[in-house]
Amino acid sequence: MSTLISSVKIIDKKSKHHLKVRNVLIAKGKIEYIGTDSPKASNLINGKGCILSQGLCDLQATYADPGLEHKEDLISGSEAAMAGGFTDVVLLPNTQPVIQKKNDIKYLTKGNAGSLVQIHPLGAISVDIKGEALTDMLDLSEAGAIAFSDGLTPLWNADLLLKSLQYIKKIDGLIINRPEDKWLALFGVINEGENSALLGMKGIPALAEELAVARDIDILAYTNGRLHLSNISTEGAVKLIKQAKKKGLNISCDVAAHQLVFDDSSVLSFDANYKVSPPFRTESDRKALIKGLQDGTIDAIVSSHQPHDQECKQLEFDLADFGIIGQQTVLSLLHNVAEVIGWEQIIDKLTYDAREIIGLPSIAIKEGEIANLMLFNPKEEWEYNLGSNKSKSQNSPLMGQTLVGKVKAVFNNNKQLIF
Repeated sequence: MSTLISSVKIIDKKSKHHLKVRNVLIAKGKIEYIGTDSPKASNLINGKGCILSQGLCDLQATYADPGLEHKEDLISGSEAAMAGGFTDVVLLPNTQPVIQKKNDIKYLTKGNAGSLVQIHPLGAISVDIKGEALTDMLDLSEAGAIAFSDGLTPLWNADLLLKSLQYIKKIDGLIINRPEDKWLALFGVINEGENSALLGMKGIPALAEELAVARDIDILAYTNGRLHLSNISTEGAVKLIKQAKKKGLNISCDVAAHQLVFDDSSVLSFDANYKVSPPFRTESDRKALIKGLQDGTIDAIVSSHQPHDQECKQLEFDLADFGIIGQQTVLSLLHNVAEVIGWEQIIDKLTYDAREIIGLPSIAIKEGEIANLMLFNPKEEWEYNLGSNKSKSQNSPLMGQTLVGKVKAVFNNNKQLIF
């Protein structure tokens, strides 16, 4: 079967067709033709007004499988990923059991051979993600762990962070940490500031993140390892990472898509779907995150997809669990951000730059290459509701809204899905 995408704008900084409108023929899992002619094909997709890019790569998602499959499983998670334009997904190890053994890695990757979405597991750094003892990271790497992290749980143990950075240097491995001082964040539910005082809720200060970032950078400088900081949320953290990069440290970081859109005023509605960790910060922080993307300090955008059942979210705000689902709506969520920084930079942060961090190959859009592609209409409106939602969970503040920007098709692994 072959598919011709006509009159589509290509966004791929390593392609000679970058920012050009072309017809693209896909057949037998490869890009057979790019140009202005119209070769015959089994399927025709009108790409006018659409963007064709590499398939997106998500560096942070939780599928709750194994153990909590009622929230999300590998199948429903992959369906949400495809609907969001993702063809590569990095899964956090915060499951039941924790992803810390060879068989755990094999369980997550066993379906990759026949799947459009490729799963890349993170192996836990510490046993049971308690921050007390190291897992056998070298064995996990041999089994297919793409990198190592305690995921949603910040690595509070400075000695363990130091040892982990040293331990995997022999394989040029990557440590991923979510920077937060757990004692400063203890019992906090929203950003510490004017709104937390107004609502009478315990706040999580920006210092909780910035202190952890500073500590991690100092340990990285001592070990000369490779470190990625996930879910950066404060202006101070961006400044610290920018300084570390200027010093030549091997450090990278990402930001959750929702942190680029919402600030802590959103919690005034008491909607627990706005309860995330790290919390939404001030408008000044949000603007600093966007600036960090523009100047290259922030390397990637992630969905931070974290599904929860209604029993975990339909509670008083301070009792509800942290997290929102986001894979299916990342591009729609970033619609207004694209008006500031452009779709080119957003797509870079979700494709080339994301894959480079974890060492996945990026394939340019050119003739003869494997078709790992995403087709997206940035202006098409669609209803995000219980019918269109692909996740098993519903914990999104966008549920029930009309969104702008819709994924039209994804291609990968000799498979395609057209929406």
